[in-house]
Amino acid sequence: MKPVITPTLKQAQVWEAWMEQTYTFIGMGGGAGSGKTWLGCELLLVQAYTCPGSKSFIARKELKRLMGSTFVTFNKVCSHHKIPQDDWKLNGQYSYIEFTNGSRIDLLDVNDIPSDPLFERFGSMEYTNGWIEEAGEVSFTAFDVLKSRIGRHLNKELNIKPKMLLTFNPNKSWLYSLLYKPWKEKTLSKEWLFVPALYSDNPHTAKEYGQMLSSISTQATKERLMLGNWEYDDDPARLINYEAINDLWTNSVEKSDEMYITADIARYGSDKTVVAVWRGFECINLSHWQHKGIDETAMLIRELSVTYSVPYSHILVDADGLGGGVSDILRGIKGFTANATPFVRKDGRVSNFQNLKTQCQYALAECINARKMAIRCTDFKVREMLTEELDWIRTKDADKDGKLKAVPKDEVKEALGRSPDFSDTLVFRLWFDLKSPARVVPEYKDKEVEEYFTPRQRGGRLVGKL
Repeated sequence: MKPVITPTLKQAQVWEAWMEQTYTFIGMGGGAGSGKTWLGCELLLVQAYTCPGSKSFIARKELKRLMGSTFVTFNKVCSHHKIPQDDWKLNGQYSYIEFTNGSRIDLLDVNDIPSDPLFERFGSMEYTNGWIEEAGEVSFTAFDVLKSRIGRHLNKELNIKPKMLLTFNPNKSWLYSLLYKPWKEKTLSKEWLFVPALYSDNPHTAKEYGQMLSSISTQATKERLMLGNWEYDDDPARLINYEAINDLWTNSVEKSDEMYITADIARYGSDKTVVAVWRGFECINLSHWQHKGIDETAMLIRELSVTYSVPYSHILVDADGLGGGVSDILRGIKGFTANATPFVRKDGRVSNFQNLKTQCQYALAECINARKMAIRCTDFKVREMLTEELDWIRTKDADKDGKLKAVPKDEVKEALGRSPDFSDTLVFRLWFDLKSPARVVPEYKDKEVEEYFTPRQRGGRLVGKL
C-alpha cells in the first residue's frame, strides 16, 4: 500500500516530528475538533504497514470509551484509505489489532485500579512506540510507566526512534505543569514538542465544530474546548481562589511575635521533607530537602528552632510515617494525625468534617482567601509547585449529604505526579489556631462552616471567627 496522507497544517507538524529523530514525546491539543484522534489513528496505521512486525499501543483511561470513540475513528480512517477489511482483525478477548504483516496495536485500559496503583500490569510489556488518547484524564503514574515501555520492540531493526504521542484538551492535570507551562515560558525540554490546535485549525470540520462548540452554555467548558484556554477554570469544587494564591507572595499580614514551625516529613524516596518557619501567619522561611535520615532531619528542625527562637510546643510535624520518628527524637514537639477526629465545635460537639486534615484544609482556604497569610519565598520553582498544590485543595462529594470532605492526598498525588508536600506544610499551620480557639485569624463567611468555630475577642470586642 501507498497511503496518501493529506494532513492539516497542525497535523503536518506532528507528522514531521514523528518521522524525524529530535523528539520523543509529542503533545497535540488545545481544543476539540482539531483532528487529534484522526491523526493518531493515521500515524499508527502507517507505521503498521511500513514497518512490518512493529508493536504499538493506543491507551485511554477506560477501554469502554476507547472502543466507543477512538476505535470508531480508527475504522473510519481505514475506510477512508480503502484498507481491505481482511488486512487486520480485532482480538476482542485480549484487546489488540493484528495485521497480516505481523504488526500489532494493543488497546490499553489505563484506568486506576486500587489493586495495581503502580500500573505493574504494564511492567513487562514491550512496544515500538505508542499513543495516549485524552492524556489529561490519565494519571501521571500511568504515563510514567508507559513511557518506559516504548523503544523495546524492534526499534533498532526497524530504525525507529521511540516515540509517544499524547492528545488532550486543556486541564490542570500533570500536563499543565509538565508540558503547557514550560512551553508557554519557553523552557520546554528538548525531547518534547507541543503543537497547540483548535477546531479552526481543521478545515474539514471547522464549520460544524464551530457551531457545536459555540452553543456550549458552560463558560469554563467553552473556554477549554473551543478556545483552548488552559488558564480558565471556575471549578466550584476549588476551595482557594486562584488570585488569592498568587497574592500569597505579596500580602501584608498582621504582625505577631508568636513563632511556629510546621514540617511534612518525607515518607518515600521521591517525596520531600518541607519545613516552614512562621511568624504568626507569615512564613518567613520555607526549606525542603530529600534523602535525609530521621536523625539528620530532626537536627535540622532543632537548628531552625534555635535560630528563630521557636519553642518545642510550637513545632508540629506529621505523626504519620517517619514524622513520628522525628517527634520521638525532639521530645515536646507536636504531632499531626490526618485522620484524627476534628477539633470540637463551640457548642462542644464534634464538627462536621471528615477528619482533622480536612478541617485544617478548609481553614487554610479561608485564611488564604481572606489574604491573611503570606509566604516569603523567592524560589520560583517552589512557588510554582506550591501554587499547583494549593489549587488542588478542593471539596469532594459536595453534592452528597454527610461530613465535609476534601480530595484525598492519593488522588492529588496522582493528578500532580508528586506528593503535595508544600501545601501540607501550610495546612499544618492552622492546627495551632483550631486547637486554641482564642487565637483566631480567618473569618468564616460560609454559614454552614462558621458555626463550627469559636469567636475570638480582643479587648472584649469580637474580631473574627474560626
